[in-house]
Amino acid sequence: MRRLTYKKSGVDIAGASAFKSKIKGIVRKSFRKEVLTDIGGFGSFFKLDKGKYKNPVLASSSDGVGTKLKIAELVNKHDTVGIDAVAMNVNDILCTGAEPLFFLDYIAHSKVKENVLIDIVKGINQGCIEAGCSLIGGETAQMPGMYKGEEYDIAGFCVGIVEKKNIIDGSKIEPKDLVIGLESSGLHSNGYSLVRKVLSKKELKRMGKELLTPTRIYVRPVLSLLANWQTGKPANPITGIANITGGAFYDKIARILPSNVDVRIDKNSWIVPKIFRLIANKGNIEDKEMYHTLNMGIGMVVIARRQSANTIIAKLAGYGLKSRVIGEVIKGRKSVQIT
Repeated sequence: MRRLTYKKSGVDIAGASAFKSKIKGIVRKSFRKEVLTDIGGFGSFFKLDKGKYKNPVLASSSDGVGTKLKIAELVNKHDTVGIDAVAMNVNDILCTGAEPLFFLDYIAHSKVKENVLIDIVKGINQGCIEAGCSLIGGETAQMPGMYKGEEYDIAGFCVGIVEKKNIIDGSKIEPKDLVIGLESSGLHSNGYSLVRKVLSKKELKRMGKELLTPTRIYVRPVLSLLANWQTGKPANPITGIANITGGAFYDKIARILPSNVDVRIDKNSWIVPKIFRLIANKGNIEDKEMYHTLNMGIGMVVIARRQSANTIIAKLAGYGLKSRVIGEVIKGRKSVQIT
């Protein structure tokens, strides 16, 4: 009788151990001084510097890359989707004013080549470096039969920190505040199921490089901006931040609004990049659907007091980030209008 082993059933434990050894040197490049352990243990340790905070609050997020991974598989380019995994999480907690501290990844597959896995981890680690956080652990799960061929999935989990008095939750948003749109790097990581429906396989391959442009990470410029008002004198003029991902303008901005205001967005206040116009035209997609699905060139919005808008735009420009006023807050019932 033929002896069955775990490897013959599709799970290579020795290969997984070898992979972990190869990525240790990569991952250490993102370690902050607070990281106490190398990857590979039963848990990861991060020592909080209590001297930096008076009343710290932890913020967390968990998210994945979505069907953008299908484009990576199609063009066999896997070194940027890890950046997307980090960006989707750190940009979310940034909306609360939190600084990302550490990140854990989850990569699931049936059978993926080791060099592809290493490229994915390199991307994740690069995203962590850009966000100033540490990749301190994760899981690479080989699950035969769960994914076809060399398909894989990536998700992540991020923890950050913010002083309680500096939390941004939208509760201070008032009529006459202005909405500042921060430029995106492209499609980011949402709406790809629609994109893949609109574009042919040939077009997806031809446009692969543009479609795989990684999600912009806004952490450093926005945290640097917020640092100007962390003492409370003068008061922080930023009253709300929204990450324009799934649900885009309508859902993500409405999420942070008090019940007595609306936001009115002027869609003519910025030039929508060609890729979005191409998708709309080829798919015969209505404007409302586009602004409810894709970021249209605006990856994040900052809502702030009117008198500080020009200062905020100038400071962001100093970090190489283009931004502009794209709308205003008006009296209403917690909705978003795009005109």
